[in-house]
Amino acid sequence: MEKFFKLKENKTDVKTELIAGVTTFMTMAYILAVNPSILKETGMDAGAVFTATALASALASFCMALLANLPFVLSAGMGLNAYFAYTVVMGMGYSWEVALAAVFVEGLIFIVLSVTNVREAIFNAIPKTLKIAVSVGIGLFITFIGLQNAHIVVDGATLVTMFSFHGALTGGTFHTEGITVLLALIGTMITAFLVLKNVKGNILLGILITWLLGVLCELSGLYVPDPELKFFSLIPSGILSMPSSLAPTLLKMDFSGLLSLNFLVVVFAFLFVDIFDTLGTLIGCASKANMLDQDGKLPGIKGALFADAIGTTAGACLGTSTITTFVESSSGIAEGGRTGLTAVVAGALFALSLFFSPIFLAIPSFATAPALIIVGFFMMQQVAKIDWEDALCTIPAFICICAMAFMYSISEGIAFGIISYSLLHLLMGKGKEVTPLMYVLSIVFILKYVFL
Repeated sequence: MEKFFKLKENKTDVKTELIAGVTTFMTMAYILAVNPSILKETGMDAGAVFTATALASALASFCMALLANLPFVLSAGMGLNAYFAYTVVMGMGYSWEVALAAVFVEGLIFIVLSVTNVREAIFNAIPKTLKIAVSVGIGLFITFIGLQNAHIVVDGATLVTMFSFHGALTGGTFHTEGITVLLALIGTMITAFLVLKNVKGNILLGILITWLLGVLCELSGLYVPDPELKFFSLIPSGILSMPSSLAPTLLKMDFSGLLSLNFLVVVFAFLFVDIFDTLGTLIGCASKANMLDQDGKLPGIKGALFADAIGTTAGACLGTSTITTFVESSSGIAEGGRTGLTAVVAGALFALSLFFSPIFLAIPSFATAPALIIVGFFMMQQVAKIDWEDALCTIPAFICICAMAFMYSISEGIAFGIISYSLLHLLMGKGKEVTPLMYVLSIVFILKYVFL
C-alpha cells in the first residue's frame, strides 16, 4: 500500500485512509436510497437502479484510485438525476431509455475531452482566487444541503425559513419530523464537540452517534416512523440481502433519436452541468486538502477526470444517471484522507452495500446532516486565503460564493464567477490579465443562459 498509494509522501497512513473512506461513504450512502426513488418516477426498476448505482459508484471510485491516486469518491450526481427524471423524461417526454443514451453519449464525449486535455485546460484557466472561492462556496452549499436534509431549514414565505418546533407540537408532527430536526441539531453539537476534542474519526462518530440516538428515540416511542411522509424506521430490517437483478436496466439505451436537435440539447445540458460540477468539486476538495500546487494546478487531475468519464459511461450501461465526483468527498478529506486508498475503501463499501443494503439504507439523512454542516465549516476556512484588498479579483470571488449557495448549484457559482471576473477586468482596462479561455468560457456561459 505504501508503494502504490505513497502514503508517507502524502503524510497519511492506512488507519487514517480507512477512517476517511468510511466517513466519505457514510456521508454519501444516502444516494443509494435517493437515486432509486428519483429514477423510479420515470418507470425504471428501483431495485435495478440501486444495484447499478452501487456498482457504478464502486467502479468509478476504484478508477479514481488507480488513475489519479486521489481521495475523491464518485456516485450518481444529485441534480443530474433530477434533471434526468423530471426534465428529460417527465418534462420533455423522452423515455428513460433515451435519457440513458444521452448520458452514455455524454460519457463518451467526456472521455475524449479528458484524453485531449480540454477539461484539464479549463481547470487550469480558472484563476487561483476563484478556485479558493469555489471551495468556500461549496462549503456554504453543502452546509445548506445538510440543513435542508435535516429539515432544519424548510420552505417558507421568505423562500427559506427555520423549522417551527411550535408548529410541529401543535400540528402533531413532532414525533416524526420534529424529533429528527432536534436530533440533527444535537448531532451537530456532538460532532462539533468531538472536533474540538480532536477525536480521531470525529465526523464518522458524529454520524453513528446521531443515528444511535435516533434508534433509541424510536425504541422509546419518541420517534414514530411515517412512510407516507417519508419518515422511515431507523432500525435496519435485516443485515444481509441479495443484490437486485440488473436485467431491467442493463444496456437498455435507446439511440433512435441520436441525430435530433432536442437529443443534442439534452446531451449538452448533461455535459455542461457535469463538467463544471466536477471541476468545482475537484477545485474545492483539492483546495481543502492543500493539493493544489503553487500555480493552482492539481497533480493527477487528468486521471481524475478520466475516472469521472469512465464512471458516467459505465453507469449509463448499467442503468443509472450521470456519475460524478461527490462534494461529500470533503468529509473524508477533513478526516485526513489524502490518497486513492480513501477512494478504494469507499468504493469497496459501495460494492458491499449490495449485500448489506438494509443497514446502509437505514442511515437517515438527519444523521449525516451534522457531518455536512461541520465539513462546511472546514471548507469555509479557505476564505482566509483570499486577498480581500484586491477588489477586482475578490468581487467575482464573492459573487461565485453567493451564487453557489443561494442558487443551489456548483456550476452556476462557477459560471457567475467566471463571467464577472472576465467582464470586470475588461471594464477596468485589464483584459490582458485574463486568459483567452476565460473569455471563451464566459461567452459559452452567456449563450447557455440565452438558449437553454
